[in-house]
Amino acid sequence: MSSPDTPPVRRAPAHEAMNQFAVREHDLLVNGQPLSHLAARVGQTPFFAYDRSLLRGRVAELRSALPKGIKLHYAMKANPMPAVVGLMAGLVDGIDVASAGELQVALDAGAHPAEISFAGPGKRDAELRQAVAGHVLVNVESARELPVLARASQELGLPARVAVRVNPDFELKGSGMKMGGGPKQFGVDTEVVPALLKQVAELGLAFEGFHLFAGSQNLRAESICEAQLKSYELAVRLAEHARSPVRFLNLGGGFGIPYFPGEQRLDLSPIGANLAALQERALRELPEAAFVIELGRYFVGEAGIYVTRIVDRKVSRGQVYLVTDGGLNHHLAASGNFGQVVRKNYPVTIGNRAGPGEREQASVVGPLCTPLDLLADRMDLPQADIGDLVVVFQSGAYGRSASPQDFLGHPHCVEVLV
Repeated sequence: MSSPDTPPVRRAPAHEAMNQFAVREHDLLVNGQPLSHLAARVGQTPFFAYDRSLLRGRVAELRSALPKGIKLHYAMKANPMPAVVGLMAGLVDGIDVASAGELQVALDAGAHPAEISFAGPGKRDAELRQAVAGHVLVNVESARELPVLARASQELGLPARVAVRVNPDFELKGSGMKMGGGPKQFGVDTEVVPALLKQVAELGLAFEGFHLFAGSQNLRAESICEAQLKSYELAVRLAEHARSPVRFLNLGGGFGIPYFPGEQRLDLSPIGANLAALQERALRELPEAAFVIELGRYFVGEAGIYVTRIVDRKVSRGQVYLVTDGGLNHHLAASGNFGQVVRKNYPVTIGNRAGPGEREQASVVGPLCTPLDLLADRMDLPQADIGDLVVVFQSGAYGRSASPQDFLGHPHCVEVLV
């Protein structure tokens, strides 16, 4: 409860913050800290800020919605900041990595090797050897990897732990990015898996199970449930060709978050019920298998903001342009150049002018000498001026690490976990 001397806290309007961040007076709050104070603490703009209370809350929300026994893995490609990985390692059951570099970050963060899995279509021989030495699970994506793993196992005197990443013969309907089904660089085609399992056994590799990831950024619970059901049934069929029982079954993720007007939050209830039904079946059909759900964006995307300062305000033929000190070089996704077919605005506000006040239609552009450097195209925003702080929401995933920071030689941005 606020004291008489404490300004009231309210939720930011849905069109500005999708309600996960509160506002006190006109300042957005990041884990209780006013944005203007946080910017002073960071000492520079632009920066990414991640709210640890929102990260903890998202993991807790998911655990309460899914049945007990489901393991949650964080796909750290979504946000590999070491402090974030360290926090997530203490909240979830495992970490999924996609390179030896990410593997080192995960190990340094305290993730248990037994619960680290390593996926990726082009693992170098040295990376496979590092994975064996680290005693982590390798999601095999090609027959080429098998003899490399076998040699490393023999030379190091350590078992090479493997699961087979399967490219299924179906897609995740409604997925923003399809990772399985049809010709793909990811995984082993379903029809080839039996022969690959035979090689795994002949080489003496420690087979543990299957990894299936049909797609990502899906907001339709029924599509996710269908993909999980098909993935489970495919794993049961393929398990007949394995010479040891399935103990690891990664059913992928695909859980999306809303970015644009009209998008609705994912309903977790049907997914929880579906997984409970699959667990019941697994008691008979795959009795030793632990189910894993692998999520990246869903864990961290809504917990992060990108903050950049207005350095100029221009009016060109009646259109207002707010020119900032950061743009697509730090946040490629928000500029619409990271997978969008038709560009749409991420939710944006003026972080130190949130709440009631004068508004205007304005475009937010970065400092780069290209028309692609656009963070907000003719959006309804609080009226702003030089020195104000532009905030791009839904920025906790695929932000700094997925952006061309060296482009045109502007300074890099920093990241903070608040």
